[in-house]
Amino acid sequence: MVKMFRNNRNTLIIALIAVVNALGYGIIIPIQYSYGLTYGLSDFQNGLLFSLFSFCQFLATPIIGRLSDKYGRRPLLITSIAGTALSFFMMAFAPNALFLFIARALDGITAGNIPVASAVISDTTTKENRARGFGIIGASFGFGFVFGPAISGLTVGISSHLPFIIAGTIALIAVVITTIFLPETNKHIGEVKKEKLFNFKALWHSLFAPATGPVFLITFFYFLAFACAIIYGFQPFTQKILGVTITQNAYLFTLFGTIGLLSQVFLVQRFVKKFGLRKAFSSAIIITAGSFLLMFLSRSLAVFVIAAVGLGLFNGFAQTLIPTILSRETDERSQGTMLGLNASYQSMGMIFGPILGGVLATFAIPLPLLAGAVILLLCFFLSFRVLRPGVHKESAF
Repeated sequence: MVKMFRNNRNTLIIALIAVVNALGYGIIIPIQYSYGLTYGLSDFQNGLLFSLFSFCQFLATPIIGRLSDKYGRRPLLITSIAGTALSFFMMAFAPNALFLFIARALDGITAGNIPVASAVISDTTTKENRARGFGIIGASFGFGFVFGPAISGLTVGISSHLPFIIAGTIALIAVVITTIFLPETNKHIGEVKKEKLFNFKALWHSLFAPATGPVFLITFFYFLAFACAIIYGFQPFTQKILGVTITQNAYLFTLFGTIGLLSQVFLVQRFVKKFGLRKAFSSAIIITAGSFLLMFLSRSLAVFVIAAVGLGLFNGFAQTLIPTILSRETDERSQGTMLGLNASYQSMGMIFGPILGGVLATFAIPLPLLAGAVILLLCFFLSFRVLRPGVHKESAF
């Protein structure tokens, strides 16, 4: 990896961009619920605030990708990171709740830069090194999701605005570094065919494909459950039911991220090798569902932490194995198309999950965790429909 950074400076810059994205998200998520409460947001309104980012990201990502093909990677990366920096400062100094929504919308609109960053990797690496380059992006995300919540935990006690100021400052540094050091890597600027940005017909029909349809359904429901229970439901439960402070909440997210990163790096492949891909996948889903259920039932921090450790371990398994299974169910020519469709279903789950969590929390604070467990039980049954013998690999052509 060090050699790759030395031989290709662009990879180092792209890793920094990925860290900035993950750090910003990691800093904000553990404290956004409490921050919204200080502006008078209800549980339902907080759920809308969480989902707004994913909704805007879903709309903006294909547009930013197409614009980078037409006008170049560098200007789109600089613009998108600058937008992210501005959104963090808007959160820090928001005069009222409306500005929180504007800030999260702006961050979502400009957060579609990871596909552009991935395009830079494709532009500047050989086929042999490309997978390693994409792996660096994944590792950088893991780094950000571990240290982002830690930054929140260390600084939110000083001022509730300080974590957002730090996130914005980090993004500004990334803007400067990208502007000074990243050259334009797109050698085919403007050579793009006119295609639909959103092919909703293809998105709908993909659900009925024999090989990949069940995988797409699992992706949607899995991320619906995760966003409902963890992205939204985690914070109101720990603060209102368990009496956890905002700082302690941030440290819980750090613990969750650390265990998830370690499981993805060191345990997933061993688990698959021992039990087989489908059995490992089904087991990870049902254990994650059990972790949600234990969280729902817990009324002590110790029990909740035990459940969070199990969740960190096996959620990492499931999220890693979904694209692995999809690649097995897809022919070589259609990998990019199918993974793009999968990302769309993931985004839709992340859009509707916080809204569902916000609605359920208005009835009872623990309900988002129970809903997550129930939805994952559906994913568990769907998992028996993947990797079926005799089902031909799917093609987009």
